[in-house]
Amino acid sequence: MNTKLAAFLAALIVSSLPLSFASASETMKIGYVNTQRIFRDAPTAVKAAKKIEAEFSKRDQDLQRMAKQLQTLQESLEKNAVTMAESERRTKEKDLNELSREFQRKQREFREDLNLRQNEENAAIIEKANKAIKQLAETEKYDLILQDVVWVSPKLDVTDKIIKALSEGKPDGKPEGK
Repeated sequence: MNTKLAAFLAALIVSSLPLSFASASETMKIGYVNTQRIFRDAPTAVKAAKKIEAEFSKRDQDLQRMAKQLQTLQESLEKNAVTMAESERRTKEKDLNELSREFQRKQREFREDLNLRQNEENAAIIEKANKAIKQLAETEKYDLILQDVVWVSPKLDVTDKIIKALSEGKPDGKPEGK
């Protein structure tokens, strides 16, 4: 609901721009930030992705091992089902079903935990980016900076400036600790 309202307000502002230009003696300075590029290219985003990958790699490897174990058990059961005793076949089927349920549970928990961590890191990146955007707007006297639009002229794109500010450590462009 909030994003729809913001999109509506941005559309309203942009649609009234020709009237503003015609009636105002000064021109509006407008910029655009591509948030997808920030998530992909900003050093803080790359660092966060590596951190998450390291944090979840062991669990991912465990899941891959479990998947191979499941596949091996399934293949063994299919291959030897005809020659197995009925009780042995039922026992192996039961083991396969239990392992499959445990795998699905662990896989679901893994995805939920991974999504939660990614959302946490993304929120921190957006917070830093928003501070950098506000700082850029104040420093370079922008009247309007938009994010997530359908189309924008490349000459309005200030994403590189925001990525540079984020790579330098702080939204104001000053390295951290100085």
